[in-house]
Amino acid sequence: MTRMPVLYLSHGAPPLADHPRWPAELAAWAGDLPRPRAILMISAHWEAAPIALGATTTVPLTYDFWGFPQRYYQVTYPAPGAPDLAEQVRKLLSGPGAGVVDVPERGLDHGAYVPLKEMYPEADIPVLQLSMPTLNPVELMALGRKLTPLRDMGVLIVGSGFFTHNLDALTGDDALVYPFTAEFDEWGREALAANDIDALLDFAHRAPTPELAHPRTEHFAPLFVSLGAGEDDLRTQRTVIDGYWQGMARRSVQLG
Repeated sequence: MTRMPVLYLSHGAPPLADHPRWPAELAAWAGDLPRPRAILMISAHWEAAPIALGATTTVPLTYDFWGFPQRYYQVTYPAPGAPDLAEQVRKLLSGPGAGVVDVPERGLDHGAYVPLKEMYPEADIPVLQLSMPTLNPVELMALGRKLTPLRDMGVLIVGSGFFTHNLDALTGDDALVYPFTAEFDEWGREALAANDIDALLDFAHRAPTPELAHPRTEHFAPLFVSLGAGEDDLRTQRTVIDGYWQGMARRSVQLG
């Protein structure tokens, strides 16, 4: 079986589905990937410790946003559950002091289903969502390393966040970007291209104005799970999608 790559994508808010390029970019990306047997999503929008697994049978959606037009709350994505994947995750994350809890009522949040609807619109690939137990980059990268064997089982591991995320810096215009956003995005691009994982792990001190690019770091955090799961393929890391949406960087990368 072909080893699956690992992704980190900038998922955006629900209106990104109306972006003039983003849906086609995601669809083309998925078309270039081996078809996964299952998908493991780690989204910026689910933080829970101990590590939690979402629904594994019927998989509902969690409309975890407010203030949007009604049509965004009517989106459906009836993906099959992934109980076999959940069992594999439990085994990989077991050990002294470790524990995984099940939250069967927890559906896919918009960090998961919004991009998946563009990538795999038939909703015919089993999907499981995993919580982030911390925002600590080192611990998240270690978590990703533990998940690496899933790649050889046909599982696509996807960290879903946003390369910069400051809602107070939304510009309403894709062409209008604050300098601190562009500087952080360029710094991140260079660090990834140089495989400078130490710098990325220490982005809070080494990146330009990280407190403005990420007033809270939950949207950058899934990158570290992806880096851990794709650590063997850091030298093949490449940006697949870049540019901006309303002033936020859409940089999305693939390892392997």
